[in-house]
Amino acid sequence: MACMKLNDETIETPPRPAASLLMLRDVEKANGSMHMEVFLMKRHSNSKVLGGAYVFPGGKLDPDDMQVVLSHQLLQTQDDLHRHLQEPEQSAEGAASLYVAAVREAFEECGVLFAQAPSGGPSPDFLQVAKNLNAKIQGGLPFSKAIEELKLLLDTQALVPWARWITPKTPTVSNQRFDARFFVGVMPKGQVALHDNFETTHSVWITPQEALQSYCRQEIELAAPQIMSLLGLSVFSSSQEVLEQARAQKPPKIEPHSTSVEGQRVVCFPGDELHPVADKMLYGPSRLWFRAGRFEPTEGIERLLLDF
Repeated sequence: MACMKLNDETIETPPRPAASLLMLRDVEKANGSMHMEVFLMKRHSNSKVLGGAYVFPGGKLDPDDMQVVLSHQLLQTQDDLHRHLQEPEQSAEGAASLYVAAVREAFEECGVLFAQAPSGGPSPDFLQVAKNLNAKIQGGLPFSKAIEELKLLLDTQALVPWARWITPKTPTVSNQRFDARFFVGVMPKGQVALHDNFETTHSVWITPQEALQSYCRQEIELAAPQIMSLLGLSVFSSSQEVLEQARAQKPPKIEPHSTSVEGQRVVCFPGDELHPVADKMLYGPSRLWFRAGRFEPTEGIERLLLDF
């Protein structure tokens, strides 16, 4: 089941800012032990970007995201968010707007709302709040105005920067480029994550290891950033461990190098001999080959199920 097709187009325009959220939860097994799951959604097969593939909630930056920042509708200051993002070349407003984009996309794509009421008031029923927010947006209000009317502050402190992925100028399976910040965050209690049946047609809570197994069995499709992100998550046993690691590190800046070797397309990551950056930054293989419509390590796809 191969749904991704090779792209040969080179894109000279700058990548568009974007944000994705690796949403996590801890679930008790039948034997009483816990395991960590991540939320994945299947993009509509007609989507222009990774149609048919499983992805994390996310999308490109919207101009209205900046309005949320300028209106101070966040639990943290933009200077705090700028410091946590660890991108000194970014403006404080620009850094904060990337957090907003991740929160907004999580709500738009799977109905999960990372928000709180202003201090001093009772904690609202967020299932009802989400319905009210969606009704306002469907009625034509921009996200910033809708959350303002509901007197909500976005819970940016629940999100921690994890990595920055920049699409190469010659994308392997897309004709668009993004400069995407990947955040990690724990699923808020009392809410339900569901695909929207419009941009996405299926969703699943799944352990990173099980997701990689499903990919190897050709049950789901994954692009390179999702494969490498799942591999990175697979070494952790709880969402708290992931958050602690995220807070302790500088988010790696990953600019994959897409090239051809003996007529075969390969995507190389920092640390690979064909990549300009010598230091390895990711857990997993240093390169993925695009063979028969799928990404796989040099040793074959089953290598994804072994320790690196």
